[in-house]
Amino acid sequence: MGAPSFWNDQHGAQGVVQQVKALRSIVDPVEKIGARVKSALELSEMLDAEPEPDMEQDVQAEIEALAHELERLRLQALLAGPDDFRDAQVEISAGAGGTEAQDWAQMIMRMYTRWAERRGFDVEILDLSEGEEAGIKGAVLEIKGQYAFGFLKAETGVHRLVRISPFDAQARRHTSFASIFVYPVVNDEIIIDIKDDDLRIDVYRASGAGGQHVNKTSSAVRITHLPTGIVCASQQERSQHKNKQTAMKQLKNRLYNFEREKQIKKKAELDATKAEVSFGSQIRSYVFQPYTMVNDHRTELKIPDVQKVMDGAIDPFIEAWLRQEAGGAS
Repeated sequence: MGAPSFWNDQHGAQGVVQQVKALRSIVDPVEKIGARVKSALELSEMLDAEPEPDMEQDVQAEIEALAHELERLRLQALLAGPDDFRDAQVEISAGAGGTEAQDWAQMIMRMYTRWAERRGFDVEILDLSEGEEAGIKGAVLEIKGQYAFGFLKAETGVHRLVRISPFDAQARRHTSFASIFVYPVVNDEIIIDIKDDDLRIDVYRASGAGGQHVNKTSSAVRITHLPTGIVCASQQERSQHKNKQTAMKQLKNRLYNFEREKQIKKKAELDATKAEVSFGSQIRSYVFQPYTMVNDHRTELKIPDVQKVMDGAIDPFIEAWLRQEAGGAS
C-alpha cells in the first residue's frame, strides 16, 4: 500500500537528517566526558605523587559530576525511537465525573507544566476547554525541549485519582480519571501535504476567559480532516487566522502520528504487554486519602510523596518505564 496523500516523499530523507542530529547530541557529550575523565585521571596521578587536600576535593567533585552526567547520558541512550528527540504535544482529557474529573485534569496539566519547568523546557497551551465550575474539560500542551517526546511518551494512558473531593459537601472519597496522549511534534523540515478538499473548517465563538473580543467574535477554529476523521481546534488566540494556524499545526502532528501508528501496527498487535488507552486501563494511580501513594501499575514503582509528584517530580516513573521497555525489547 502506498503512502497516503498527506505523506510527503521527503519524509524519509528529512527523518534521517533529524536522527543524525539526535545521535550527535549523544556522541558529542560522550566525547567531552572522555576528555574530562582523562584530565581527572591525570590530575589524580599528580596528587598521588604530591598530595594537596584542596585539589583532592576538586577532583572528587569532578568525579561526582561525571557520574551524574554519565547517568543522564545512559538514560538518554534509552531514547532510541525515531521520534524520541522531538518536542511533545500532550493532550489531556477529563474523564466522566463532572467537576471532580475536570479538576483532576487541571491538576495533571499543572504536573506536566511543572515537570517541563524543572527541565528548562518551554510550555505553550495550544488549546484549552474550561470546566463549568472548576478545572478543565481538556487541553493540548506543546512542550519544547530536547527529547521531550522520548520522555513524555511514557505518560500516555489513563491516570487515576483517589481523594476526598473538595467539591463534595459530605466529604466522601471519589475516584476520578484523566486520559493522556502524547504526540511527537512534527518538525517544519518534514513536509506533510494536506489537500484543501480534505478539510472541513468551522469557526465559532471561544468559551471561557479571554476578554470581550475573544468571546464576542467567531475567532475559534475547528478543523476536521475528512479522510481520517481527525479533529483539531484552537481558541486561545484573538485572531481567527492565528487559531487556524495553530489548529493546522495540531493536525499535521496528528497526521504524522496517524501514519507512524500504521507503520508499527503489526508489531503492536503482537506485543501483548501494550494495553489500549482507555478509561479501564489506568497506568498510574494517585492516592491522596486515606494514605498518600503514587503507584505506576506498569513498573510497580511506588512513591509515597504524592505532593512532590504533583509538583512535577515524575522522572522516576518515566525512567523506570524506559528501562522496562528497553529490557523487554527484542
